Formats: sequence, C-alpha cells, structure tokens
Amino acid sequence: MHNTRKIDSSLTYIGASDRRLALFESIYPIERGVSYNSYLLNDEKTVLLDTVDPSVSRQFFDNLKYALGGRDLDYMVIHHMEPDHCSMIEDVVMRYPNVKIIANQKIVQMIKQFFDFDVDSRAVVVKDGESISFGEHTLTFVFAPMVHWPEVMVSYDSKSKTLFSADAFGTFGALSGNLFSDEYDFEREWLDDARRYYINIVGKYGLQVTNLLKKASALDIERICPLHGPVWRDKEAISWFIDKHIKWAGYESEKKGVIIIYGSIYGNTASAAAILGTKLSERGVRDIHTYDVSVTDRSILVSECFKYSAIVFMSSTYNLEIFTNMQDLIIDLKEHLFQNRDVALVENGTWALQSGKKMGELFAQMKNIRIINDLISIKSSVKEKDIGELEALSDKIAELVL
Repeated sequence: MHNTRKIDSSLTYIGASDRRLALFESIYPIERGVSYNSYLLNDEKTVLLDTVDPSVSRQFFDNLKYALGGRDLDYMVIHHMEPDHCSMIEDVVMRYPNVKIIANQKIVQMIKQFFDFDVDSRAVVVKDGESISFGEHTLTFVFAPMVHWPEVMVSYDSKSKTLFSADAFGTFGALSGNLFSDEYDFEREWLDDARRYYINIVGKYGLQVTNLLKKASALDIERICPLHGPVWRDKEAISWFIDKHIKWAGYESEKKGVIIIYGSIYGNTASAAAILGTKLSERGVRDIHTYDVSVTDRSILVSECFKYSAIVFMSSTYNLEIFTNMQDLIIDLKEHLFQNRDVALVENGTWALQSGKKMGELFAQMKNIRIINDLISIKSSVKEKDIGELEALSDKIAELVL
C-alpha cells in the first residue's frame, strides 16, 4: 500500500521512515528514528531522485509504483553512494530495465563497487555544472566533494527553485505524516537532532560545507529536499537553517552558555561539578548544562560542545590516564576539528594526578582552544581550598558568558 506526499504538481515524496533502528551507522542513537527520503519527478520524462535503505524498501517500491501511475521510469539520479541511499539501485534496475542512471564519474565507480550489473550501458555521466532537461524541469548538477563523501553532488531544479541537497541540510528523526519543516515546531522538536546529525556526520568537513554554501548562495532557493528529515519550503525558514549551517561549518558557537562535562568513578568529581554549577548560578549564569560522560552518549556531548561557547572538562585520573570515556570524548572532538572555544580543565586523583596534564596536551593539538584557567587539581575529594578555586573559575566563566 502506497504512502506518498505531493510536494507540487510534478514532484512527489516517495520515501519512508524507520523507527526500529537503534543506532544510525551502528554508532549514533536515534530514539526518534530516521527518514530515508526519495523523490519522483513526473515531467515529459520520469526521474527518480535517490533510493532508500533496505529497511524501508517495500514501502519505497509501493510508493514508486503508485507515483509513476503506470508510466515507465526513465532516469534515476544518484547524488550520494552511502548504502542508506543507494542500496536499492540494482533492484530499481531489475524492476525498470529501461532506466538510465545519472551520476558523476566517482558515483559510477562506486556503483560498480557495490553491484555487479552492467552500469556503463545505462550510465549518463555528468560534469560539475552540467544541466539536463526532462521537459519543463531542468536539473543542474553541482559537485559537493566531502560533504561528506568524495563523490557527493547536489542538483538544482531551476523551474521550481528546488535544491536536492543529498545529505546536506538533513537531520535525524522519523517523519510523522507532516513532511514540511513548517508543519513542525522545528526549533523545539528537531534542531538538536539536526545539529547532532550535522556535527557528528558532516562536521569534520566544515571547509567543504562552506564551499557548498557559497555555491548555494548564488542560487534562488525556494525549497530544499534533503535525504533525511523534513523538506524546506519557506524562504525565511530556509535562510534561518542555512545560517545555522554557516555557524556549524565555521565552528562558531550558537549560544553563550556553559557545559560542565565530568568523568567520575566514585562520585567525588561529580560533587565538584555540582558545586561549580551552583557557583555559576549564584553569579547569574542561567544557561548551564551538566553531563556525566559515562551516561550521556558521546554524539550528544560532541553536539553540545559545538553549540555552546564555554566548556568545563572535569576528569578523574584512571590508570595514569584521562578517565576512559572522557578521553574518548576529547579525541572525538579533535577528530571533528573542534575549535574556537573557551575551555576549563579540572582533574582529580588519589595517588597520581595525570588527567589534567593529558587533557591539556590533547586540547593543545586543536585550533584556537583557549584554556581559561590554571589547572584545578582535586586530591580525592573536594576541600575548602578546591571550593575557592571553583569560585574563581566561576568568576572567569561568568565574565565570558554574561
């Protein structure tokens, strides 16, 4: 049974959502599920824009058959070769043997790596900036290498002023009947998932995203159709969402606020984190968020670190190293090119204080990370001396964020 949504008289949404998947890419928790978006353009020629993950393939093919309305499928455009979007290519070819595949040369190469069918006989290879007309609609293909794979391209329909953006402008989260971003309270319901999706999956490639945004700024965009999440059709909202991506791609914080992230074995470092939060509140700081690095998923912590301007890392010493989960988080931040933040460091230990020094060494490898305090070293549990140092740190942070 089909479940489609008309975007306009020529374009139909034929994707589907998966609420059973626990970990996206076997890494990122997605409690709200995820959508796999695919679109059909009905013009003088019929054009399928990307396929879906195998988990929703039955719904996808029911939708495609219905949207075609008895017509044959003329073209299939492949923007990105990650399996959650390309897995059904061979099945589409088997069901619609006359279909031609529009792709760039790198995509063609990757299709051959995933599948064994004769690709060359049906491939229409496009170059950067090349256009193809399908009747009233003409798609122009714009290469977007490393956003976030090397073969990625996007396409722009000059008639409807639609950007088919591949993985750019996507988000975690399953769709609930509503398709368009303006049908949701997006900032409240979706923005955190959009940020976490971007930062963890694409965030390392800020320079490449910036280059794509520069190309997009030259286009008159009235609609964005991503491969995950809601479709955008309101120009003011599109501008707002693009501005978010400009900040993320430029490694700028969105908000003046404080995150306290602690790694505590027996609760003493956790107590120091609670005291610091109270001292910040007493100084008028309101945007304070405290996380246990052993409880909150790392993808959320990475996203939160990109959101806020000041972060306090408080770590026990463990086997003469940084507490394991804290070390993994800081390394993950480094791998995502984390930069341009104010950072404070607090260590704890009973017989060998080492975590502060080693955290500092990792942050020294990152760009424009400003360590705002002299290292606070707590020996086993918080004493009056430590409270005085936490108060001094609170003064510095409050001055920065207020």
